[in-house]
Amino acid sequence: MVNFLIFIMKTTFYSLIAAGLLVLSSCSLTLPISATSNDLGTKQGKATGTCFFYQLCFGADASVQRAAQNGGITKISTVDLQTKSVLGIIVTYTCIVTGE
Repeated sequence: MVNFLIFIMKTTFYSLIAAGLLVLSSCSLTLPISATSNDLGTKQGKATGTCFFYQLCFGADASVQRAAQNGGITKISTVDLQTKSVLGIIVTYTCIVTGE
């Protein structure tokens, strides 16, 4: 009976650790990529692409050109890149462009 209780306690402990790692293993990072001398502007455009294992990007388009088109921007002021990762398996790239 004691061995069974120890087994249950260990299993519960390891399950909690695994669940905690899954919750804590997602991250998001936004970095400035470029800036111009143009005014900041009021428009913002975004383009998002999802990849797997950081490299398998089937038809993903998170380009500066696509983000500018999505926001109706012809004069780019700033470009930021946001990266979200879940265990390095599912990675989402978002290009954020501001300008006029």
